[in-house]
Amino acid sequence: MGNAYSFAAGLIFGLGLLISGMADPAKVLGFLDLAGAWDPSLGLVMAGAIGVAAPAFALARRQPRAFDGEPMQWPAAKAIDRRLLGGSALFGVGWGLAGLCPGPALLNAGAGYGQAWLFVAAMAAGMALHAALQRRGG
Repeated sequence: MGNAYSFAAGLIFGLGLLISGMADPAKVLGFLDLAGAWDPSLGLVMAGAIGVAAPAFALARRQPRAFDGEPMQWPAAKAIDRRLLGGSALFGVGWGLAGLCPGPALLNAGAGYGQAWLFVAAMAAGMALHAALQRRGG
């Protein structure tokens, strides 16, 4: 049953990306271009997403089990450390350069856009490098 929930969540997420325009790198770059032709519409999308997610997370935190009966699992790490800040900065730089983050990149790659495949390949290489560094203790 967990796969069905995962599929449904991914489908809803992908549809939300398409409907909101967040899968369009040009729209995302327009949002990030504060000094140029700034497009604030994605800020409204983000605010709407936070408005929906915040109460849902507050409710979920009080539940011992998820819909599929599995125990709720929450991240254990709470510290804002160098690794978190560095990863966040790297994510932001990549988002600003490409106008894509992982979700929209996978959506666009699935639609056959070559530049998205390049982004996904670079993302996979970065994930592999991270895993190799983690195994070495870094």
